[in-house]
Parts: sequence; structure tokens; C-alpha cells
Amino acid sequence: MAKYKLIKKVNPQKRQEPGKWYATPKSETPLSGKAMTRAATANTTTAPIEMEASLELLAKFVPQQLQQGHTVKIPGLGTFRLTFKSDGVENIDDFRASSMIKNARIVFTPAKELRESVLSGLTFEDGGVLEDDISYASIADYRLAKGVPEGGGDSESPGEI
Repeated sequence: MAKYKLIKKVNPQKRQEPGKWYATPKSETPLSGKAMTRAATANTTTAPIEMEASLELLAKFVPQQLQQGHTVKIPGLGTFRLTFKSDGVENIDDFRASSMIKNARIVFTPAKELRESVLSGLTFEDGGVLEDDISYASIADYRLAKGVPEGGGDSESPGEI
């Protein structure tokens, strides 16, 4: 189950209006590399150290390929590619890549299989509320602290708080 945290935000173009509550992903602490490879190789003939070594090789390979201008497709996961912005010039002879190409970044596009396997059956769980730099463990804890009675919502769709 994916957790969300509710955060109250004011529309910067309509500051006079009251803020609205928005759900934002609440990420859990990622597994360490060793824990992840142990979990991923459980019930297989692949040793965790083999997977760890393979991932290290892939982590060296991807930047090398991107720097050479290649798109990198990892079967079952997705595709990495470079993108950037550029200033324009009227005369082609005035173009200077070193000063005119800007904001280079890496874009990852998940494979259709990955996207579908993550999103199919995805459910959400109350991960708390953040208001005025105070983090409440759940919507119920927020209501209790604020003296707000239970509203007409549930953990899937809390309604207004």
C-alpha cells in the first residue's frame, strides 16, 4: 500500500483564498543495496552478491552510454535518455554549445510492463498530515489534536479536514 500525507497549500495566484488539502506521496526509507538484492533474489538461484555486482556494472554502463548520446533501454524497467534546453541564434556560426546548451538532465521513462504492474491494484493508506511544520501520524491524530470531530471521510478519501 502506498502512503500519502495531506498538506495544506495556498494557491500562489489566489493568496486571499483559504488553502486546500492535497495528498503527497509519503516515501518510506529505501532498502539498503544489500537488503534489496537479498529480497529481490529470494527463492531464486541467483546469489545476492551476483545481483549486486550486476547492478554496479549497470550503474557504470548507463552514464557512459548517455554521455555518448545513446538512449539506454533496460528490459522490463524502462528507458533512460538525456534532454536539455538551448539558447537560439539567428546565425548558425554564432552557436556555442558550451555556453548555449543548458539544463541537461536525465529522463527515465518506465516500461509499459513496469507502469502497469505498479499501478494495477494500487491502493493508498493514510500516512498522516503536515500542517505548520507539525507532522501528525494520521488524519485521526490530526483531528484529535485540533479538536475536530470525525468528518464524513475515510482513509481512502478523507474529505475536508
